[in-house]
Amino acid sequence: MSVDRTEEIAGGDEAEAVATTAAAESTTEAALRYYSIAPGVSVNVRSGPGTSYKIVRVLSAGTRVPIFCQTPGETITGPYGTTKIWDNIGNGQYISDAYVQTGSDGYVAAHCS
Repeated sequence: MSVDRTEEIAGGDEAEAVATTAAAESTTEAALRYYSIAPGVSVNVRSGPGTSYKIVRVLSAGTRVPIFCQTPGETITGPYGTTKIWDNIGNGQYISDAYVQTGSDGYVAAHCS
């Protein structure tokens, strides 16, 4: 990202380009929110949005996770209700939103493409 932004400002002050890039990156990071897994339960992280997908790891109760995007999938009932929303928490890593305290029954992040 830094290289592209620096080239875009070609002919300008290099320090300004670095400062602009740093500001853009921190804004992107600030937009990423972390949410807690329900207390008292561990959650299977799956390779896709449903229980038929392979378990790739297990999260402990109270773990905080980023939600990069959300997608519809298998309907699951958990501590935070019944939902078909699955949260993408990493590359090829999904958990049911029914186990994540987002404070919403709907989408809180962009739809996965």
